Amino acid sequence: MKETIAMLLAGGQGSRLYALTQNIAKPAVPYGGKYRIIDFPLSNCVNSGIDTVGVLTQYQPLELNAYIGDGSPWDLDRISGGVHILPPYQKTEGSGWYVGTANAIYQNTAFIEQYSPKYVLILSGDHIYKMDYQPMIEKIKEEDADCIISVIEVPLDEASRFGIMSTDKKNRITKFAEKPEKPESNLASMGIYVFKWEALKKYLEIDSENSQSSKDFGKDVIPAMLKAGEKMFAWRFDGYWKDVGTIDSLWEANMDLINPNFPFDLWHDDWKVYCRNPGKPPQHIGERAVVENSVVIAGSNIDGVVDFSVISDGVRIEEGAVVKDSILMPGCVIESGASVQYSIIAENTVIKRGASVGERPENMNDIDGWGIAVVASGVTVGENAVINPKAMIYESVPEGETW
Repeated sequence: MKETIAMLLAGGQGSRLYALTQNIAKPAVPYGGKYRIIDFPLSNCVNSGIDTVGVLTQYQPLELNAYIGDGSPWDLDRISGGVHILPPYQKTEGSGWYVGTANAIYQNTAFIEQYSPKYVLILSGDHIYKMDYQPMIEKIKEEDADCIISVIEVPLDEASRFGIMSTDKKNRITKFAEKPEKPESNLASMGIYVFKWEALKKYLEIDSENSQSSKDFGKDVIPAMLKAGEKMFAWRFDGYWKDVGTIDSLWEANMDLINPNFPFDLWHDDWKVYCRNPGKPPQHIGERAVVENSVVIAGSNIDGVVDFSVISDGVRIEEGAVVKDSILMPGCVIESGASVQYSIIAENTVIKRGASVGERPENMNDIDGWGIAVVASGVTVGENAVINPKAMIYESVPEGETW
């Protein structure tokens, strides 16, 4: 028996990351040079004393499944508990594809029941943050509540992008609205829930019988519980949290790592972010290389110019190449004379000699005239080719062409 187990939703397509997720699930997308997005919720679980985690996968799961493996990098290779990959599966009554976040949990009721938990922690696999989940669990015990939802204050003019909570003076939730046109509050749901398992099981069963339901926590299960008068509380979070579900937010989250004026609190000595990162030789910075204001990970070789960028392991930047304001994921090669600016270059991509990818905007307020250029994994950008700002490149670009 486990008092609390975690269920990590990691099956989404990540369509707003476009070329970056055409071959991998969003939680497997690299971040910060050495991590994957899923490292953060998994590490939070371990650091919070939660040793049983179900990872629900569906879209392009191969690389994510291989990355998680037996869970040993996160100390989740346990005899009792540990990490479990939970893909959809065929049942006698038909297909088992997950059709929503709530349905994904419902289909894994048997997995949850084998641990007889008192509480179930529901997490998303596409957020960068550090959180100790134990205070939320203590709160649900203290209040004898049915659900605790973590919330963060957002600017009121951005609140319509989120599920918004209204609360009373004791933080009991009085109203919930999914992406309201005219929000009454600025308390945004972070997609982190602690449920009393018996209550959650009841409402998942009700939801499964509702043919009109979209099988979603925010749209269906949470409103149904609130309407029925269940005890639900908001848990206010004030640390760093970033939903990296878009190209811009993923780029911003990486740039936050190297902004000296940004209050970054993702890790410290007693709160490690664990990852599956095989041992690499030290990074090599050539005699003529210029590297400033950047993250450069072990295993990379830099002989060119790098400024305000995140350089992953296995990256090679040749002499005469320039990389600025960009994210280079593992295994990229930037050949001599190539320029990469305001771009995200996915894994194992080659930017050939003289090619130009992206461009630094002259006017930072010109949001319509510029944006992050993205090149998908395994792509080759030919010699002297030009990739314009905001371009989304899914396939190799021939020599000398402009895209």
